[in-house]
Amino acid sequence: MAPSRPPLARWALRYTRLALGAAFLSGIASRFGLWGPGRGYGSFANFMKYTAQVNSFMPASTIPFLAWAATAAELLLGLALLLPLRGGAARAVALGSAALLAVFGLAMALSFGLKEPLDYSVFSASSAALLLALHPSPDS
Repeated sequence: MAPSRPPLARWALRYTRLALGAAFLSGIASRFGLWGPGRGYGSFANFMKYTAQVNSFMPASTIPFLAWAATAAELLLGLALLLPLRGGAARAVALGSAALLAVFGLAMALSFGLKEPLDYSVFSASSAALLLALHPSPDS
């Protein structure tokens, strides 16, 4: 049996999972107007417009698919990050989160320049998810 992690390490891993999961779910809430009027995207139509801006290099016909695919991925990953998954499942969720955030950051950089994803800490969140993949269970 592997030695147990120090309490601070266990809490740091839990905090990372909670923060990433909550961020994904907050984005979902925003695009469906659940944060209230004037907060975030406010509607899925506004989120689709933002998706088109972020993916300005993509054909317009792909934007609905990209918006819904991002929404589905963020919902699944957000919920999974909040579940007490272990081992390979937890690692897969963390790697998926890191990849999704990295792709989003790269799309932002291509469309808006490098400042945007840096200002919104997209690469920082991606790197946190990647570190989480190296330590998938806070209790081991």
